[in-house]
Amino acid sequence: MRLPSLIASLLPLLPTALSVSDAGLGWNFVQNGTTGITALEAIVVSPTLIVIFDRVLGDPLQINGHQAWGALWNTETNSVTPLDLVTDTFCASGGFLSNGTMMRSDVLDASSDLRAELKADYLVFELPAGESTPPDQDGLMGLRIFEPCDDPAGVNCTIFENPATHHLAVKRWYTSTVRTFDGSLMIIGGIMVNTPFFSTQNLSASTFEFFPQKDRGVPRPSAFLDRSLPANLFPRGFGLPDGKVFIAANNQTIIYDIETNTETILPDIPNGVRVTNPYDGTAALLPLSPPLYIPEVLVCGGTNASDQLTNDDVNGTPSSLLSAQDPASDQCSRITLTREGIKKGWTVERMPEGRMMPEMVLMPNGEVLIINGGKTGYAALNGVRDAVGNSNADNPVKTPLLYNPSAPIGKRFSREGLPTTDIARMYHSSVSLTPAGNIFIAGSNPNGGVVTDVKFSTEFRVEYLNPPYMSVARPSLNKVPKKIAFNQKVSIPVSIPRNLNTSPGSIQVALMDLGFSSHAFHSSARLVFLEALLLPDKKTLEITSPPNNRVFPPGPAYLFLTIDGVTSTGTKIMLGSGASPPVQDQGIRLPPLF
Repeated sequence: MRLPSLIASLLPLLPTALSVSDAGLGWNFVQNGTTGITALEAIVVSPTLIVIFDRVLGDPLQINGHQAWGALWNTETNSVTPLDLVTDTFCASGGFLSNGTMMRSDVLDASSDLRAELKADYLVFELPAGESTPPDQDGLMGLRIFEPCDDPAGVNCTIFENPATHHLAVKRWYTSTVRTFDGSLMIIGGIMVNTPFFSTQNLSASTFEFFPQKDRGVPRPSAFLDRSLPANLFPRGFGLPDGKVFIAANNQTIIYDIETNTETILPDIPNGVRVTNPYDGTAALLPLSPPLYIPEVLVCGGTNASDQLTNDDVNGTPSSLLSAQDPASDQCSRITLTREGIKKGWTVERMPEGRMMPEMVLMPNGEVLIINGGKTGYAALNGVRDAVGNSNADNPVKTPLLYNPSAPIGKRFSREGLPTTDIARMYHSSVSLTPAGNIFIAGSNPNGGVVTDVKFSTEFRVEYLNPPYMSVARPSLNKVPKKIAFNQKVSIPVSIPRNLNTSPGSIQVALMDLGFSSHAFHSSARLVFLEALLLPDKKTLEITSPPNNRVFPPGPAYLFLTIDGVTSTGTKIMLGSGASPPVQDQGIRLPPLF
């Protein structure tokens, strides 16, 4: 560990009389702790806790006499507490409901042929005795419900599961979720059985459904999900500020209207670039700003490779014509989702290198961090002709990249001052902004179980990427109301270091959903800038919450204050009434986008 990283890790423990210089330590990586399970999925559930999930294939963390495949990570103590789950949680998605409950859907069928193959691998990898038959149930229709938990250490926090009473309408694996304006979750796509690589026409879950149920529990067919086969797993979806949903799958995009059950076809992602699993690029809804909250979507990375390589895609065999050394795409495509923006189409930009399986993290100042992944290859396991061990990808990208949405085109990418890690984060890794303001990075396991002593071994180490503001005096939000209604003015006491510039243009207040991280995507990640006024006494901040529950879906959120580029810790609030879904529209309506 480098000395600046060590200093940064000790900063919270230093006496308050000892200060860091105004310059701080800059960006730095810190390794701190191990998870005991591969964190292939992660979601922040409280100011101090992150729920992480893996599959049932030999992780060393134990609970009640068997392997754990879910756990709580404590960001204050950098320690892990196992969770006792019922169904396998492999390759799923999740998000928050309007009452603060975290729901997670789908995943691996314990009785499938692929599971039988993986059991054989499980024994080959010499995992702990007695674990050759994992103690899980079929998770392909599973729902897992994490109730709000106020204990900062996670004491008595549990996940509720009852497959007999709480389940999806159809089997889904490799699905995505979107928080919606009525406080429910929209569940998008997936495949009904395990797939070694591509999805298939006869096995695809080409439908949408909701939790809690709509339409008497009958899934809604999607022509878009049929059209976007076979590389359409983990679709990239975002709730728009008018309540509709943007979805990208393969190289195709639509806007879906939940209320009318209609799809509007948008321009394809340029140059044939494909961005969903197993051709994983990443995507983000860029920050929404008052007064109009015009939505823009950024899609980066993926591949230029075709998904129509042979006529035999029923069995997932086209991957045999692909290589772990095929270059990933360096393309970023950006579109404004208004009538005029859609007519103009996508604007293409280029990253410094191609990236397969990157992930984008919204930062409280509105910049976008691009991190993790490889320069070549594909997602999934052991499917291409020259896999590196079991990894379909190679040449890890170990230096993050920043994208500034408000900079002129051609000047938006920067890695100035950004450090380089020594840990490859490839398939089955996760990342999230934390309420503390730094970035949690964990996982990576492009293998069929726990594997060591290969190029891309199973990874249990946790890293934090600390932004420069973590090591300087920071502003703080004090006595923030626990619940804030829509379109409400709120006065919040603040403390501001004297050296910070407090002119109106230097103040930003961000309301954020930190998202559910899995497979190079943050389901439901969102940042809405709020109208904010610092009073002359510089001790009180007046903010105005989002105008309605379509601009920001009702439920939990984190409030961050940035002054002169220095960001506070995030404060958790409940936005809206806190009622269980479906909830009625709240606040005031905005003009339609188109």
